[in-house]
Amino acid sequence: MIPRGMRKHIAKHITISISLVFMACCIYIPYTKACPKYTGEPKKFGSVKLYFEDTTTVEYQLLRNKLDSFYRRQVARGFNGSVLIGYQGQILYERYFGYADKGLHKRLKPNSGVQLASTTKTFTATAILYLHQHNYLNIDDPVSMYLPEFPYEKVTIKMLLNHRSGIPDYLKWYPRYRKDTHTPIYNEDLMELFARYRPGLEFTPDTRFKYSNSNYAILGRLLEEVTEMTYRDFMQQYFFEPLGMFNTYVFDPAWGLPSSATKSYRYNWSIYPMMFADGVYGDKGIYSTVRDMYRWDQSFYTNELLDSATIEYAYGPCSFERPGVKNYGLGWRMYCYPDGDKVVFHNGWWHGNNTVFLRFINDNFTIIVLGNKYNKSIYQQGPAIYQIVTNSPMSADFEEDGNGYE
Repeated sequence: MIPRGMRKHIAKHITISISLVFMACCIYIPYTKACPKYTGEPKKFGSVKLYFEDTTTVEYQLLRNKLDSFYRRQVARGFNGSVLIGYQGQILYERYFGYADKGLHKRLKPNSGVQLASTTKTFTATAILYLHQHNYLNIDDPVSMYLPEFPYEKVTIKMLLNHRSGIPDYLKWYPRYRKDTHTPIYNEDLMELFARYRPGLEFTPDTRFKYSNSNYAILGRLLEEVTEMTYRDFMQQYFFEPLGMFNTYVFDPAWGLPSSATKSYRYNWSIYPMMFADGVYGDKGIYSTVRDMYRWDQSFYTNELLDSATIEYAYGPCSFERPGVKNYGLGWRMYCYPDGDKVVFHNGWWHGNNTVFLRFINDNFTIIVLGNKYNKSIYQQGPAIYQIVTNSPMSADFEEDGNGYE
């Protein structure tokens, strides 16, 4: 089902460019390059084969006890958050540690929404690919075809998706142009600043990868232009409600947060104040729970939103300047190995919120960790959990997102 507003948008562009008529008629055939050259670095993750259909077995009880012991240590070291481990559609482990609101002594619960930070990008990318799959936009088109005031003519939608646009991160340049860094702005305000000040590109588009939150803030605004819906309403109507993600929502400073939402804390339990970027969405801004995130994870195995070809396209690595197994696709970080093993994930960090969304797609094994009290070591929990569950030694380092703003 496609939003009604898209019809008007497509009709307008069909009259402008005959190429769009061709786009709407042709069959979408994705093309995915091979993984970057393998350098022989240690394989962080291998296959996951578990046999826990019966959670009353001694084997399962031992695993649960090991995980409980691990998290007792994590909590002692300052972890405050929720955890879910899923395998083949079954929840193996689910726990809630600490406070949603410490001042009110409200404990974390299954419905406690946590700011996903950059893990939001998986939703934004999927929404854009959903529109591409249905021929309501083409990710190879210039962004300016949909946003006429966009100042970078050679930047395509795909370059935003894979962080190859060269557009500088607004979190870093915004204070140069606006003294007020406390009042939240929205994506439309941000686009006006891009049009007015035209911050210089950091490199020629599509020559290298550099992670930039601007890319996904622009995608959030582009989605609204194409659908004639707000980002918040589109996500609610076409993603959250159909998937049963009833505790997931897009934050809007004007609306505030429901009472079930978590506070965002520094390491010392002081609350992060609001600032200008809190109203910008697409690069962050979605609140969710570990259960809802598992629904999100499982939707990619059942083709609830994207077909198999589009999903494979999203999982395809896009940057090849440096050899190695690390890469970025269309909204997903990844490790991909010559033997065909691939792990896709997206971590996040915004204010005191740290998130881990680690997906072993070949085995349908998923680790989700959502924290609302700043704790950089949260990113090591994914590899540690993997090692506990599989009883396999592995390299400890795990990539985090540079999406923080102190």
